[in-house]
Amino acid sequence: MSQVTAGAGRDQRMWERRWVILAILGLAQLMVVLDATIVNIALPSAQADLGFSDSNRQWIITAYALAFGSLLLFGGRLCDLLGRKWVFVWGLIGFAVASALGGIAQDFTTLVTARALQGVFGALLAPAALSLLTTIFTDPRERGKAFGIYGAIAGGGGALGLLLGGVLTEYLSWRWCLWVNLILAVPAVICAVVLLVSHGRGRASLDIPGTITSVLGLLALVYGFTRAEIDGWTSGTTVLLLIAALGLLAAFVWIEIGAKEPMLPMHVLADRNRGGAYLGLGLASAALFAVFLFLTFYLQDTLGYSPVATGLAFLPMTAAIMVTATTSTAIILPRTGPRLPVTLGMLLGTIGVGLLTQIGVDTPYLTHVLPGLVVSGLGLGLVFACCFELGTMGVDASDSGVASAMVNTTQQVGGSIGTALLSTIFASAVTAFVAGPGDPEATVTGAAAQVDGYTTAFWWATGIFLLATVVCGLLLTKDLPDHDPRARAGAA
Repeated sequence: MSQVTAGAGRDQRMWERRWVILAILGLAQLMVVLDATIVNIALPSAQADLGFSDSNRQWIITAYALAFGSLLLFGGRLCDLLGRKWVFVWGLIGFAVASALGGIAQDFTTLVTARALQGVFGALLAPAALSLLTTIFTDPRERGKAFGIYGAIAGGGGALGLLLGGVLTEYLSWRWCLWVNLILAVPAVICAVVLLVSHGRGRASLDIPGTITSVLGLLALVYGFTRAEIDGWTSGTTVLLLIAALGLLAAFVWIEIGAKEPMLPMHVLADRNRGGAYLGLGLASAALFAVFLFLTFYLQDTLGYSPVATGLAFLPMTAAIMVTATTSTAIILPRTGPRLPVTLGMLLGTIGVGLLTQIGVDTPYLTHVLPGLVVSGLGLGLVFACCFELGTMGVDASDSGVASAMVNTTQQVGGSIGTALLSTIFASAVTAFVAGPGDPEATVTGAAAQVDGYTTAFWWATGIFLLATVVCGLLLTKDLPDHDPRARAGAA
């Protein structure tokens, strides 16, 4: 009886400090999101300092993406089996150590190893943070506010990474783009150890066949899209990897259907709102990653912006994301259900990216870039905040880790698909422009060709957002599911 009373007391103290804990979880999410863009800004400086080749440069990005994308489901299940608190803490510590290693790297091998380790520990950290959020904030009103803040960080962190990466690279060193994670991780670790409560290990065992097929399948899928970006979609390596990925993931689903203790219970995917949220996040991420990539190139290479100015140019988008993300889950979602805010968000993303197709070689930022950033940012705030909550809503506490991992997995896989697909489309458009008659009024044919590639990619990204609008409109419902009382069980 005394142990039960003590446990209840610890839970009560943690509940009383839940908003402080939200700040810790937000720091962890910011670390993961920042790393998707901040290192991109630092790459040219790191390459010049360490002297690695252009062909090796892509591995600094790929090593992180492969480890992170392939291990997310495994990391999510570990949260459910080993306890969310300690998976979260060890994820923070490991991510910080890997960042420190990358910051002191004196050669390419050390840097790429550090990036891979960041991906490994990020795959523990991301689902642990989201599942803690899910199990701590169970009151519907407070849950909406918490997910709004968390969704704002997830949606706006990429743009913040561009600004922070530019400032650190320009005024300090590219190494600080990695060391900055230590500044975020140290206070987060201390607070997590003190404030979070551990409820011990789960009773289920690890699904070994499901783990192996999911890790290998996701690894082949992410790497397949990476090779498609480099070698083309018809290369033997790309085709073999994507075929292997489809086979392994199909085997994973077959294994999970028959498993007594599956790694990913199929009922997590079967709910219309959760399934629609996962699919919507994947499609939105496919378009968003490409917008960040190509708009960064356009601002720097075509308009001549510095890295810092490029980061500042994205701030209105971040502000717009925060406005709708912090209001959508607290105000709109409870009143209308998920279909309206998510579909509206996708439609605003369609309009916003569509506006970016009007850029030219020398078009002003205020009239041709800013409107698209603001409109798409308003839409992304609705999408990310609502889909983060929907993707984890109504699941048992014992499945919250893997449900959270699905949110992150669809983001990562969607981003990999979008980057590979739209990069290929961009390159084809540039080649076709150069081979054709070109623009006789363009001052620099090369710049005109690049802009033609950017606008072509933006048209395709617009189409992806439009597809997501239709899909979410058809899949999502007008009603929210009742919160499963079992989700109020142990919070760590």
